[in-house]
Amino acid sequence: MSKAMWGGRFSKSTDEMINEFQASINFDKRMYHEDIAGSIAHATMLAKCGIITDEDRDKIVAGLKDILQKIEKGNFEFSVDLEDIHMNIEKRLTDAIGEAGGRLHTARSRNDQVALDTHMYVRREIVAVQKEIENLQRALVETAEKYSDVIMPGYTHLQRAQPILFSHHLLAYFGMLSRDFARFEGVYKRADIMPLGAGALAGTTFPIDREFVQKQLNFDSIYTNSLDAVSDRDYIMEFLAAASILMVHLSRLSEETILWCSREFHFVELDDAHCTGSSMMPQKKNPDVSELVRGKTGRVIGHLMAMLTTVKGLPLAYNKDLQEDKEGIFDAIDTVKFSLAVYAQLIRGMKVRKDVMKKAVTEDFSNATDLADYLVKKGMPFRKAHAVSGQAVHDCIEKGIYLEDMSLEDFQKLSPLFGADIKEAISPETCVKNRNSLGGTSYKQVELQLHAAKDLLAAEEKVSDKAADKQIQVK
Repeated sequence: MSKAMWGGRFSKSTDEMINEFQASINFDKRMYHEDIAGSIAHATMLAKCGIITDEDRDKIVAGLKDILQKIEKGNFEFSVDLEDIHMNIEKRLTDAIGEAGGRLHTARSRNDQVALDTHMYVRREIVAVQKEIENLQRALVETAEKYSDVIMPGYTHLQRAQPILFSHHLLAYFGMLSRDFARFEGVYKRADIMPLGAGALAGTTFPIDREFVQKQLNFDSIYTNSLDAVSDRDYIMEFLAAASILMVHLSRLSEETILWCSREFHFVELDDAHCTGSSMMPQKKNPDVSELVRGKTGRVIGHLMAMLTTVKGLPLAYNKDLQEDKEGIFDAIDTVKFSLAVYAQLIRGMKVRKDVMKKAVTEDFSNATDLADYLVKKGMPFRKAHAVSGQAVHDCIEKGIYLEDMSLEDFQKLSPLFGADIKEAISPETCVKNRNSLGGTSYKQVELQLHAAKDLLAAEEKVSDKAADKQIQVK
């Protein structure tokens, strides 16, 4: 086994099992682009400050770009003996260009180097997540417009409550996703702080220029405390918290989708491409995408709990425990992006059974509130109107009919305030149309919500595009 690049103080090599146990290369190698971009900026700064020569800088930059090409072409062999992405790249660089490669790590520790890479990686992936959020939001808007006239039962306690527009229901999820997008904006702000230059924990004796590196890597600000810079994982915990809330929203949508496509509801038909069958039962069409997203929600929440638990007892500054921040956030990023992407496809491919939903709102008592409201508008106090409407429902249940089946004579036995317009007043279409308060389910309000959703989408795109433009691309 070759001696570790940090092994000058040690008289023997690390045990092979321990070496494998502490190595992170199998998962942190995905940060190779960030590591190379950060090293190029660092080398450029070192030369600018006269800490290394321009000749060494040029060799380092050329060598790093060559390594980048090899990695992207699949011609780079990663070694567990070198522990992580940082040492793998530095060792290959030194082998290729000699002593100049050994000067790259001047005025830098792996502590601030890994912090830099993780900040840059999370920053880039936040933009990718936001783009997937926008895509799902677009799918919801498109589907809401496609089925803008469909009325369905609205539920509380999973019991039919009042008629609503199906598009109104979808736009509720648009609102949740809008808050998710905004939460990730906040995470981006906390990830957009540069830690490089903090050294291992106390800064460096070399005359470095942190502001120069900040500008090279497009960071909004710089950590002003070196201890905080190398030990801060708030932005990772915050990412996992935002991701967990997002997944909870997708899980709620999954639960409803699973219910809606069941034979008991039969409100929607999912595209065959988003379902699977049974190895035994030929008739089965299982909503696997929705079930998997619902299941993966617990996985992402678990990563948040693991990270909170890891950090809760750590003294300043860096501790090896912090290596545990990578696998959880990498998996959460992959899970969230995949879940958003497949859900956008599922929503776009879903067929809505308008006739079944219409039947559902005509064969229930979800218009009972409108019956009471009718009486209130005629002058009856609401509490009395509520009792009259409840009695009407009771009488219908006794007779095996619905409110719309009652005769005018039956209504007037309950109250002389009922007139010939009562049937029209409690039709599902009227129930929906009359709920015209701001944010309500009326046709007019939902149309306004759709316009507002499109405007918000346009604003979100500007935010994510601006952030995307800030990401560093090594060429």
